[in-house]
Amino acid sequence: MEEKRRNKRLDLDVSVQLERLDEDGVTTLKYIHVDVTDISRSGLGFTSRQELAVGTYYDTKIQIWTKEVVDAVVEIVRCDKSGDVYKYGCVFIGMTDVDALKIDIYQIFNDL
Repeated sequence: MEEKRRNKRLDLDVSVQLERLDEDGVTTLKYIHVDVTDISRSGLGFTSRQELAVGTYYDTKIQIWTKEVVDAVVEIVRCDKSGDVYKYGCVFIGMTDVDALKIDIYQIFNDL
């Protein structure tokens, strides 16, 4: 299968908190805890037992390997259900260059 991603995915043992944003930019849900399956500079994959709609936006807090927290806004672009677990694909639509660089640095060390 051909890899279509622009950025290499990294497998991480990290957690992310999601908080839904509505059209007015107001948060509408409490934090949802999910398990990250992979992350790249352009997006993130995770699993959750909670159903989330494709096309919705979430403010995320991702605790990375250095125990720092990366803040980003993601859009859910894909959802696959397997049993009672949902697997999601998201793209980052708002992240600082500094936070994106943290992911890049981890990728460099992961490749060594």
